[in-house]
Amino acid sequence: MKRRDFITLLSGAVAWPLAARAQQPAMPVIGFLSSRSPGESAGVVAAFHQGLREIGFIEGQNVVIAFRWAEGHYDRLPALAADLIGLRAAVLFAAGGPPSALAAKAATPTIPIVFSAVNDPVQLGLVASLNQPGGNVTGMSLFASELWAKVVELLKELVPAATVIAYLVNPSNPSAEMYSKGAVAAASALGIQVHVLNASTEHDLEESFASLVKLGAGGLVVPNEPFFDSQRDRIVALSARYAVAAVYSIREYVVAGGLMSYGTSLADSYRRAGIYGGRILKGEKPADLPVMQPTKFELVLNLKTARALGPRVPDKLLAFADEVIE
Repeated sequence: MKRRDFITLLSGAVAWPLAARAQQPAMPVIGFLSSRSPGESAGVVAAFHQGLREIGFIEGQNVVIAFRWAEGHYDRLPALAADLIGLRAAVLFAAGGPPSALAAKAATPTIPIVFSAVNDPVQLGLVASLNQPGGNVTGMSLFASELWAKVVELLKELVPAATVIAYLVNPSNPSAEMYSKGAVAAASALGIQVHVLNASTEHDLEESFASLVKLGAGGLVVPNEPFFDSQRDRIVALSARYAVAAVYSIREYVVAGGLMSYGTSLADSYRRAGIYGGRILKGEKPADLPVMQPTKFELVLNLKTARALGPRVPDKLLAFADEVIE
């Protein structure tokens, strides 16, 4: 064989597998748009992966996940959403409630979007109805309206002498007014006065907690809010410093040293969103996937924190608790 023919043959042998690989279809991309922070989201990200696995998708094998984190700064979300669209994401997962869901919807009318932890997606204009979303958006709704009364009731059982409580909200959240009105109405029905405290920065958090003593608040409610979640350790530390009995919406605060939480399981919400994302990758349309309702609620208590703060946890709450941290 002539040297020139050998080189030609060798070149073809090298080029063939390269060409074959080039012809293989690229793995679909899920754009993970979160208003939260990566450091406090490891558990829910794992739950999202679990949901994808249940429907047949494993990151790195047959799907790519591109993560973008706003870290509680909602003004970053539009640019992050545009970045994911530039990657030609097949599905956008809007994690962290209304801010990310609204940013994703504003960024694209065509790419399928799955949201998590949105209290009233119809009122916010995300979907036409819960049963028939009707567009490119679907996801997980919350029963926050129904939970407000239960959270205040649990706080009252924990601190029976409390006649005044505080309710922390982030005014940058589109659902802030809805949350605060619901909390005031629920507390009023139990004869409790509510002071609404606004916090959208770290400095605001410090000032809000400092005002608790002046207000004579016997307890504090911290609702499901991505910015607060990004500041979870700080909020738990402030609750301890000011010795306030605080009730949170998700168990992660209690694991971090908070007193008590009651609400839907955030991990379960992300798992189910992962399943919806996988179903969409397989060809289903968001318009045909009803908005999911939570099915798992959990009460979590931290007895070590209770002993440090002083309130005795009633036997009724202990019996009702899904998890007790010693």
